[in-house]
Amino acid sequence: MKVESYLMFEGRCEEALDFYRSALGAKVTTLMRFKENPEPAGAPGCGEGGGPGPAPDMVMHAEFTVGETTVMASDGMGSGTTSFQGISLALSPADEAEAKRLFNALADGGQVHMPLASTFFSKAFGMVADRFGVPWMVVAPE
Repeated sequence: MKVESYLMFEGRCEEALDFYRSALGAKVTTLMRFKENPEPAGAPGCGEGGGPGPAPDMVMHAEFTVGETTVMASDGMGSGTTSFQGISLALSPADEAEAKRLFNALADGGQVHMPLASTFFSKAFGMVADRFGVPWMVVAPE
């Protein structure tokens, strides 16, 4: 059994995937749009557009890898409002230099909650919410 993260970007999923490719070297392994749903029109999650819910071209399901980790993502219901509260994704880069590069990339257009600094448990630790509001902790090894 595994526990995996599933992020709902509410209409900005494709933009987020592009950002994570650039910032983190993510690789998108799966991408399905609502219009590709094999369920008949009107079925839950069909994404007909025109009313409340996701538009046909929005991302119904995506999977991407960052290093050895798989993260799943979607546009959810396409509400336009994300809410990532009570969680953080933690990055464990190989060294301090990589921690700085990743932290700065995530901070571009985001909000730094704790600047990257040396702590008693890490040579480089920091907390940032990226431009989509996803909270990240960057923790370089001691």
